[in-house]
Amino acid sequence: MSLLRSLSTRGLIALVAAFCAVIAGGAAIAIAASGGGPVPRAEPLDQAIHDALAGGKPEGVSARITFTNRLFPSGALTGQVGSALMSGASGRLWLTGDGRGRLELQSDAGDVQIVWDSKAVSVYDASSNTVYRADLPAASSTPDASTPTPETPPTLADIDNALAKLGLHWTLSAAEPTDVAGQAAYSVTGSPKHDGGLLGSLELAWDAANGTPLRAGIYAEGDSSPVLELAVTDITFGPVAASDVAVAPPADAKVVDLSSGSDSTSGSDREPSTPAVTGLAAVRAAADFPVVAPDSLVGLPLKDVRLIGGKTALALYGEGLGGIAIVERKAVPVSASQLSGLPTVALDGLTAHELATPLGTVLEWQSGGTSFLLAGSLPAAAAEAAARAVQ
Repeated sequence: MSLLRSLSTRGLIALVAAFCAVIAGGAAIAIAASGGGPVPRAEPLDQAIHDALAGGKPEGVSARITFTNRLFPSGALTGQVGSALMSGASGRLWLTGDGRGRLELQSDAGDVQIVWDSKAVSVYDASSNTVYRADLPAASSTPDASTPTPETPPTLADIDNALAKLGLHWTLSAAEPTDVAGQAAYSVTGSPKHDGGLLGSLELAWDAANGTPLRAGIYAEGDSSPVLELAVTDITFGPVAASDVAVAPPADAKVVDLSSGSDSTSGSDREPSTPAVTGLAAVRAAADFPVVAPDSLVGLPLKDVRLIGGKTALALYGEGLGGIAIVERKAVPVSASQLSGLPTVALDGLTAHELATPLGTVLEWQSGGTSFLLAGSLPAAAAEAAARAVQ
């Protein structure tokens, strides 16, 4: 039985699929080649971005791709990892000029098809015959007059303002001229300025002439190889047939709607909102299970605690990417646990299920009538120490 059948992994599949769909939705991604193609002249970062955005938009993109996923190292997951989304794969990408797209990952266990338009994205995983779908946020029907459009690209002043805001939290490299899959391109690296947890950097390369993103990767701290990367071995710009981005899953596929829990009502049809329950005392009084939420965890102070949906307590510790989140709710049978298929670790007499990755750790356990889920961009040992402090 594959991972997606033995483990409730809506969060995992959504995370990985989102990386693929969001990056591919911007355009194609390509592997940087060493030589053999043109290299643009050196430009300041703002000018390189401006020139790319001011270039002509491609009518479409067709490409061959590779997807690398080192997020789940050997031993992090039990059972067979059959999904191409979980183990990485090669495949193809199609993108139309109006924003519709399709990303196909191929593996012996079965293909993965990611299809999107302006309204929704769907992910079909053949290894489990399951479709994961989600609605996308609706675009504003009345954009601000000063908002740049494809016909009016941002000015240098607009870009400088955006880079200044980004620079408050991220250290950005210069725009490095490079040759990417035979295209003249620029590459930039961004690293968290403050505590980024286990995240080392993000990398992006784009076509110098038309702004098409050509490579995207996520790197863990101290690791020169990407944890997640979407890349193309061959790329062509030109019209794409509508049939290339219109692929339906099998009629007997199981459908998981990731948007089903969202509030889709509006206006007078929406029920009156209730005041948020915040603060430890108020949350403890309102919850129907024992809420723990200690004052600090592994040196990180409690920053916020609130009740979500009337049945779940969320406690946040520390700041930014280096923080820790703890979700507490009424205990459920172990068989219904979201992470019951993961390896186990001992926590001072209790048993927890653990997912340890290069970018962070997730732990789930039960104690005293409460179910706990702890997540943070920190090593497994630190996450386990924080979990023990919750007892």
